[in-house]
Amino acid sequence: MNAKFVRQSEHFVRLYSKLDASIRIKLDKLMDKAVIEPDVGKPMRFCRKGTRELYLAPFRLSYAYDEKSGILTFLDLYHKDGQ
Repeated sequence: MNAKFVRQSEHFVRLYSKLDASIRIKLDKLMDKAVIEPDVGKPMRFCRKGTRELYLAPFRLSYAYDEKSGILTFLDLYHKDGQ
């Protein structure tokens, strides 16, 4: 059940560009994991329903997957303490 298309929000691209290279490498592996198996992340509830999160200490990667169109969108990357 691979994602057919992958998109990144402008907000995500801005945050990604500011990251240290060592964190980017780990994040790229996590993003590949989400592309291969979109249901791997923890499903969110309430106002964030329809999105999922993966944890990369100390960050959380937020993404949404539309099964009908096969589009995976990386939405946000935020520090765990910033919730």
